Amino acid sequence: MNFLAHIYLSGDNDLMKIGNFMADGIRGKHFEEFPEGVRKGILLHREIDTYTDAHPIWRESTKKLHERYHHYAGVIVDVFYDHFLAKNWNKYSTETLEDFTDGFYKILIAHYDILTEKTKAMMPYMIRHNWLLSYRTLQGMERILTQMDHRTGDKSNMRFAHLELRRHYDAFEKEFTEYFVELQHFCTEKKKSL
Repeated sequence: MNFLAHIYLSGDNDLMKIGNFMADGIRGKHFEEFPEGVRKGILLHREIDTYTDAHPIWRESTKKLHERYHHYAGVIVDVFYDHFLAKNWNKYSTETLEDFTDGFYKILIAHYDILTEKTKAMMPYMIRHNWLLSYRTLQGMERILTQMDHRTGDKSNMRFAHLELRRHYDAFEKEFTEYFVELQHFCTEKKKSL
């Protein structure tokens, strides 16, 4: 799962959303220095990643990409799955995607002091280009994947992954839909124990 899904799966807790969003940049026990809600978000993010990496449906999606993208296949599928969440947002939320993304950007701004330096550096660009909303369109996906490829020094070839998304669109969407139901249930139960 990528940014949008991690934020969504945090529920209504603003601090948990922040922790779940910025967890990738927090290693080991460094999460202990954050407020409790942020800590819970970081732990939930780690649980989601572990669950996802072992899930047979997610693995089926990555198989379509392994030959060309190798160890980046999982990263690409995470982004693809955010696309299908954004595209079908009204199935998962009564709030519009525009309102949800705008609300999350406001949460980041309101809690700026507790954000990691990496998040602070990324935030203006993310808000200006509305990354979370841009997952919804194929053009947005192409732009995101190209930006991700640039961050690898153009070595990952992710800029071409939109072609695989288009080629296997229905299969990826079906896999996401089946997987996400299970992931939502997993997160509902996991949040009770955090």
